Amino acid sequence: MRDTNRDRGADSGHDTTRGVTDPGSFRELPHPPPPAEPNPLGWPDYDQVLSRAAERGGTESVTAATATIHGTQVVLLAFDFTYLGGSLGRRAGNRIEAAHAHAREHRLPVVALVATGGSRMQEGMIALTQLQRVAGQMALTRAAGLPQLTVACDPTTGGGWATLGAGADVTLACPGAQIGFAGSRVRPADADPAAYTAESQLDAGSVDALVPPGELRGTLGRWLRLLTRPAPGTAPVPAARGAADPPPSGWSAVLRARHPRRPRAHAYLDACFTHREELSGDRAGGRDPGMLCGFGACGEGEEAVTVAYAAQCGTATTPAGYRTAARLIRLAGRLGIPVLTLVDTPGAANDAAAERAGAGPAIAEVFLAVAESPVPVTTLAIGEGGSGGALALAAPGNTWVAPDAYFSVIAPELAAAILKRPSDQVEHTADQLRLRPQDLVDLGVVRGIAEPPA
Repeated sequence: MRDTNRDRGADSGHDTTRGVTDPGSFRELPHPPPPAEPNPLGWPDYDQVLSRAAERGGTESVTAATATIHGTQVVLLAFDFTYLGGSLGRRAGNRIEAAHAHAREHRLPVVALVATGGSRMQEGMIALTQLQRVAGQMALTRAAGLPQLTVACDPTTGGGWATLGAGADVTLACPGAQIGFAGSRVRPADADPAAYTAESQLDAGSVDALVPPGELRGTLGRWLRLLTRPAPGTAPVPAARGAADPPPSGWSAVLRARHPRRPRAHAYLDACFTHREELSGDRAGGRDPGMLCGFGACGEGEEAVTVAYAAQCGTATTPAGYRTAARLIRLAGRLGIPVLTLVDTPGAANDAAAERAGAGPAIAEVFLAVAESPVPVTTLAIGEGGSGGALALAAPGNTWVAPDAYFSVIAPELAAAILKRPSDQVEHTADQLRLRPQDLVDLGVVRGIAEPPA
């Protein structure tokens, strides 16, 4: 194997390799045998095109290698856009397939630095079917419980985006990069070019973060450590950050939970984790800033282990928020990482926009993700626990409640309205609903009340 840790051309995956991998760690994997027929369509001058591309220093649009990133061993797929636009043909498909097989054999995560214009025209449908091969390998690596991370460089379009890019567990992007299924030469003439940028893909929930090239090594290093060091057992119950004593009445419990200075998700996550990285977006066109999802480190240095988290922030959760939470819980399950959920919402968003965006199916996905999770889920209600929109994140048999939180079948005001009671009966209704932390323990709905920090 040879060290190819060097610049390979601007705006390509190869161009970022030297800044991403640890010095001296890049070792190219052996190349699979070339196709017996390099020009399957008999395309005029294709052989000469390949020869000229090789003369510029590359042997294919993708290089597969092993390397370390901040000490974590990975299999690396680095695209070279200067080699026929980073296009995917049979030889590139062979390399990607061999790289994933090596990752599974040696239990290594896969990092892809993608810069591609899509499938190679000169190989026609033969090239297009490489996307099926790539997807098949990604599925096998996913089933093996190994993380896959992609950096979408400039550009990342076509089938490369629709497989290695958008199909990764975590997708990072270079600011300003052109990213989209449609490349610049095939999209409608009147299409808004801003829709095909890294920034737009972040807003649409298709990218987790924008990372400048100079910060990629550190960011990838943190992600890799988090995704490869699961905490043993169950996520611990966080200490209560607010009130220490249970409330005297149902209505006082509601007022406590709604108090603007009551500790919210950020306070709990900061106390639980020394650092964390966030997943962003539902991969279906939406983001919800009121749902924080990601992975956090418990402990320092080599002793740190990882817990996944999905935390509501006190707002009405949108369908995008629920889909993001389901994405997080399922990814944590594949990687064997225990999950912590923090419940804090007056309820699911119930306006017309939420219904059009699939509120019911999105909530159902979270219920199902929690129910079928192969890893333990721990839940703490830290504020309002409004109806099914809150219960969806709660772990059956392992839910706890903070002293300044409540859980209810519905908000007291809405319960009174449904029962056709006057407004002066709201406080009495709150008592009847038995929504206080101590009531929830007595009813067997939660396991206990969280204690303040020692």
